[in-house]
Amino acid sequence: MFAEIITIGDEILIGQIIDTNSAFIAKQLNLIGVSVYQITSIQDDKKHILEALKEAEERADIIIITGGLGPTKDDITKHTICEYFDDELVEDATVLAHVEHLFKKYISTPISDLNRKQALVPSKARVLKNNFGTAPGMWLEKGSKTFISLPGVPYEMEALITGAVIPNIQEKYERPYILHKTIITYGLGESALAERIEAWEDNLPPFIRLAYLPNLGKVRLRLTAKGTDKDILDSEVKSQIEKLNPLINDIFFGMEEDSVLEIVAGKLLKQNNETVATAESCTGGKIAETFTAIPGSSAYFKGSVVSYATQAKIDVLHVDKALVERHSVVSKQVAEAMALSAQKLFKSTYAIATTGNAGPTKGDSNAEVGTVFIAIATPKGVISEEFNFGNHREKVINKAVNKAFEILCKEILKK
Repeated sequence: MFAEIITIGDEILIGQIIDTNSAFIAKQLNLIGVSVYQITSIQDDKKHILEALKEAEERADIIIITGGLGPTKDDITKHTICEYFDDELVEDATVLAHVEHLFKKYISTPISDLNRKQALVPSKARVLKNNFGTAPGMWLEKGSKTFISLPGVPYEMEALITGAVIPNIQEKYERPYILHKTIITYGLGESALAERIEAWEDNLPPFIRLAYLPNLGKVRLRLTAKGTDKDILDSEVKSQIEKLNPLINDIFFGMEEDSVLEIVAGKLLKQNNETVATAESCTGGKIAETFTAIPGSSAYFKGSVVSYATQAKIDVLHVDKALVERHSVVSKQVAEAMALSAQKLFKSTYAIATTGNAGPTKGDSNAEVGTVFIAIATPKGVISEEFNFGNHREKVINKAVNKAFEILCKEILKK
């Protein structure tokens, strides 16, 4: 059971926007046992679209197209679909009424004939109502193949996928069961991890595949099982994870669905009725941003000081100027002083502090680019560690964020 995703739009190909639609669609399809065979991004060009549709039809059972459904002349998807299906556009009264309703209720500018043309759909299409926009989704069938055209606006597309596309696919097709389980590890590189679990990996059953997903200080191990019997797959994957656990016990942080480190930290803090704050320099508030992206984090995250400049550390966090002059702003001593100050300022149980040189050039310190000190203030005192995360700025920052959460979790679990 294969699907292909085609995204249409020059803005994707020139890097003006990031294609998040394909990732969302692929994930939703996978959940119902449909494997994505290929993802293709193409121009708003008739010949290119026709070629992509023809090639996708040869490869996949379901072809999902996003983009190119706007009312302007550069959006040609509907016309091209009509040519591919030897069809014509007709006005759909229900869509027209919906478009007029949206303009009357939510849009201050008067509706134009161009807007009304959004109600034109291929006569062979089944219309999928777009509750959040003017461009409807369209479902067309050609023999055993299904073509689904959706608007490119992410929140419109997502609502159509979950509310209409997935239920219709489930009703029409018999599908296998696909199970993914992802294990989170921290503190050991991909190659060293692969060597450690090589014998276990070699003995996996043929219907279970293992993928290594390394990312800045952590490695995710994704097990994928595919078959017709859900119970057998569930049981076998669980059995394999139980065999794996003793081999990675020292670096294991749980399963991805509930054990991303920031979520683990939040759960531990919440269940212990404890709190955390941050004082960030080289990470620029990214640790605080990661915390606040979690719904309900206000129960344990108190706040943050982004003391990026040296003077801000002195003026806001009251780090002793003499300490900075003696040890440098990128130092164990300054990191610990920042953490203790944040802990006191926010009256939190724990506080995380970061100071370092993320690059590409040195700032107020002569410390080597990539050097980062991470300190954690705890109820029992303060600890700190020094790291060198390389010479790529983004990599240094993200590795520092991941490492900060790893150290925080270990400190909480020491109790």
